[in-house]
Amino acid sequence: MTGLASEVDVAVIGAGSAGIAAARRLREARGVSSLVLEGRERAGGRAWTVDAGGYPADLGCEWLHSADRNVLVPLAEGLGMALDRRRPDWTTRLSRSGESKEAEADWIREREAHYWAIHRAAQEPEDRPASTVLEPGGRWNALFDAISTWANAVELEDLSVKDNDRYESTEQNWRVLTGLGSLFVSLARGLPIAFDAAVSRVEHDGARIRLVTTRGTVSAARVIVAVPSAAIAGEHLAFDPPLPDKVAAAEGLPLGLANKLILRLDGTLPGAEDELFLVGSTRRRETMSYQVRPLGRPRIHCFFGGRFAAQFERDGIAAMAAFAADELAGLFGSDIRRQLHPLASSAWRGDPFARGSYSYARPGHADDRARLAEPVDNRIFFAGEACSPNFFSTAHGAYETGIAAAEAALASFGPRRAGGVR
Repeated sequence: MTGLASEVDVAVIGAGSAGIAAARRLREARGVSSLVLEGRERAGGRAWTVDAGGYPADLGCEWLHSADRNVLVPLAEGLGMALDRRRPDWTTRLSRSGESKEAEADWIREREAHYWAIHRAAQEPEDRPASTVLEPGGRWNALFDAISTWANAVELEDLSVKDNDRYESTEQNWRVLTGLGSLFVSLARGLPIAFDAAVSRVEHDGARIRLVTTRGTVSAARVIVAVPSAAIAGEHLAFDPPLPDKVAAAEGLPLGLANKLILRLDGTLPGAEDELFLVGSTRRRETMSYQVRPLGRPRIHCFFGGRFAAQFERDGIAAMAAFAADELAGLFGSDIRRQLHPLASSAWRGDPFARGSYSYARPGHADDRARLAEPVDNRIFFAGEACSPNFFSTAHGAYETGIAAAEAALASFGPRRAGGVR
């Protein structure tokens, strides 16, 4: 464990993707001392790979989205990490989920029309809920909403059309074979990270900024805040003097919820010799998305979000597993129940350092991302996926904001002077 230096040039709060990126950029600067303060006893934040019965499994972010332009890809390659570059078959999974080919073709047409409707709505002056573009009584409305809880971690009725339309994707999605969380453990290696050092207060009324942590107080000339928006909105990280504009911006960017359940799969499944992507039901919002034999491994990864996930987080892993077994039995027959054994699950709402999975913008709050990212007095800088204008909710979006915040912090010192930063 890195010791808690009493005084540094730049302190970084949080050792998630953004904090790691900031720390790596600061390490490149000569004559600048830095320290990362992390409340957990591990690096990675919401990127977390665990051992699930002998195979790595990501309980947090898993995909290298927009991999052909993702800043994390060359980093992983430089570390010698193997990547799976196969495109996940999310588009045509309905025909394997009890729907006919005709129904799947209709879904693909309606899905394209749905996203164009969101785009048109985003051009209007008023920022309205994404649910307003749904056709009343539409056949696929429940599936649109379910997918929103997986992709945005919230139901369409609470989602800004303008923010949703700003998200950029190249539809290239890759995976790290050892888990995306393992990449961040490697990227954090050798960085000055003080673990078990949760910051509760940022006192910025003096010439230097004082950070009150569970391991003592640290003084810094500059601070990079790289914590989830929920920590700022709920003032679990408090500022003195208060920063009401930052709290308001963070409140407009709450963390939705998307959780995972990892099941062991014993034996084989007809038609599932290779990886399959399935949907439990196309007719209800309260359903799960399934990866059967992900990367060829004897596992089923179950993904679910929104209020549905919040209820299951309260009910626990046994309730999650029972629901998943019911849906999978409907797809593969009741014999599959004997083949399923729960191994692990996430509970991001109850994680005191996350309090959710990833950010979304409430209707009318699409511009809060830029407001949250603005520096304060050119001394306090902000980073994290919620600050990314186009790659929010992603690990690489967070990483890019961490680099930007570190560069802004370094630039704020002006010309370097002998003896270091003043």
